[in-house]
Amino acid sequence: MQTTEYLWDPESVTEDEELPLLRTEKLMLNMGPQHPATHGVLQVILELEGEKILKATPYLGYLHRGTEKIAEAGTYQQVIPLTDRLDYICAMANNWAYVRAVEKLMQVKVPERAEWLRTLVAELSRISGHLFWLGTQALDIGAMTVFFYTFREREVLLDVFERICGARLTNSYMRIGGVEKDIDDWCIEQLRGFLETFQARVDEYDTLLQDNRIWILRTKDIAVITGEDAINFGLSGPSIRGSGVNYDLRKAEPYGYYDRLDFEVPLGTKGDTYDRYYIRVREMEQSAHMVQQLLDNMPEGPYMSEDPKLVRPDKVLVNMSMEAMIQHFKVVCHGFDVPKGETYCGTECPKGELGFYIVSDGSGNPYKLKIRAPSYVHLGALDHMSRGYMIADIVTVFGSYDVVMGECDR
Repeated sequence: MQTTEYLWDPESVTEDEELPLLRTEKLMLNMGPQHPATHGVLQVILELEGEKILKATPYLGYLHRGTEKIAEAGTYQQVIPLTDRLDYICAMANNWAYVRAVEKLMQVKVPERAEWLRTLVAELSRISGHLFWLGTQALDIGAMTVFFYTFREREVLLDVFERICGARLTNSYMRIGGVEKDIDDWCIEQLRGFLETFQARVDEYDTLLQDNRIWILRTKDIAVITGEDAINFGLSGPSIRGSGVNYDLRKAEPYGYYDRLDFEVPLGTKGDTYDRYYIRVREMEQSAHMVQQLLDNMPEGPYMSEDPKLVRPDKVLVNMSMEAMIQHFKVVCHGFDVPKGETYCGTECPKGELGFYIVSDGSGNPYKLKIRAPSYVHLGALDHMSRGYMIADIVTVFGSYDVVMGECDR
């Protein structure tokens, strides 16, 4: 602890008066790793002057599970459930990011129906993730009602996920070359009903927050980051678009069904916490608009690739040739034979760019797998965006990234 003494407004006193002294202290304060507002086991060491933040140093690693190393011991298909545990709020998007990287390495062409299904669940996952963020961010700042409202809508989407793949949170729905199974009419009806009421629900959130003076005071001009600094820190997703940088992989490098969809990329102006909130709400509207277009234009066809490099385990062995049967058991026991090489594939997930870098040695297991997790990258800007604000603002600053620690400590 450091103590500093300095004169209190010396110009306001005369030569005959005794100058009073103001005593301040620099205090080191530990926040976390067990803290309800860090949304996981994150430790932040704060250096304070009074209530003003001079420095905020994040310490990670409390949730480390060695995902990247474990992936090297499993087949390419066995890695898919590991990706669910990264950003477990938006597991569908994680699955897609990983299988896209493997398909790029294997040069597998995915059927149109599978691309349609992937795009559909990815945008539903984006809505679900943003709803979760909005509810928890509002709860952290003190608006409890919004939390219950957003989870009301999110439950409908989780019901659809459960119907599609049997899981509500860690979905493992994607497969290399397609998806696990097709969607049924019940899900389509549920989604159409959801879209009929969703815009009115978003308007409710706007009514509760957009002009709420407490919300504005806690978010406007808080954690400001310029577009240039956002680029230098490697921010992506809503965190960089809130600073006015038009960077969205769905537009910059279209994949899935995005090149056939009409949607806009919302941008902020100031780069403060309010802008990042505004971006995510508008993105939910755009995602709902995309889901509506997808439901109105459903292609027919297989939901899994028939590429000979991929042997489907659900085929009946008696209908296979001897060569196909040998390949089948090889896949079941050892995984796909992926050609030697390396690749990086980035995907626009709800929190930002989630990228997978894979090195193949020609075997059925990835030789090296490295994950570019947006939550981890964004925490690198925590100190820069916290300095000069009050200690109460650190929760708002952290929350504005939409960080999940399972993605940071992979």
